[in-house]
Amino acid sequence: MIFTETKLKGAFVIEIKKLEDNRGFFGRSWCANEMAEHGLKADIKQVNTSLSLKKGTIRGMHYQNDPYQETKLVRCTRGAIFDVIIDLRPQSPTYKQWIGVELTADNHKMLFVPEDFAHGFITLEDNCEVSYLVTQFYAPGAESGIRWNDPAFGIEWPIEPTIVSEKDQSHPNYLK
Repeated sequence: MIFTETKLKGAFVIEIKKLEDNRGFFGRSWCANEMAEHGLKADIKQVNTSLSLKKGTIRGMHYQNDPYQETKLVRCTRGAIFDVIIDLRPQSPTYKQWIGVELTADNHKMLFVPEDFAHGFITLEDNCEVSYLVTQFYAPGAESGIRWNDPAFGIEWPIEPTIVSEKDQSHPNYLK
């Protein structure tokens, strides 16, 4: 696996180190030992999958509150998404900053999302499937979110959203 730290401390773009031949390639998309070597939380509790049928679908910006914060490893397994994370750690030098990464079924990139980051994405194609390895069980009472277009962050989405759930539209602006 190839780890590239982003400008947000602790957040990584991870690529599969491909062993290629005439059949295609083989590589690891998960290795607890390699995650630990980079100081990343690797205690996976759940693997979640989402399917978004239409281009322009927003999912996010989601996170879980203390003590149920989760680390995620996100990969687009069909289609293409623009994946966004926001650093919500008040003590962090990159507090309230965001990054976006294009994850596609073809580029095989993954985004490692640390605890206390909000996460969301917009689909760039129809029929996008996303897989999430998560280090915490889902806790409905700890679930929280920020509006995808909160002006406090100024996220530059690459396309206009066409579908946003009522729940995601009703998230408040970030007040901390």
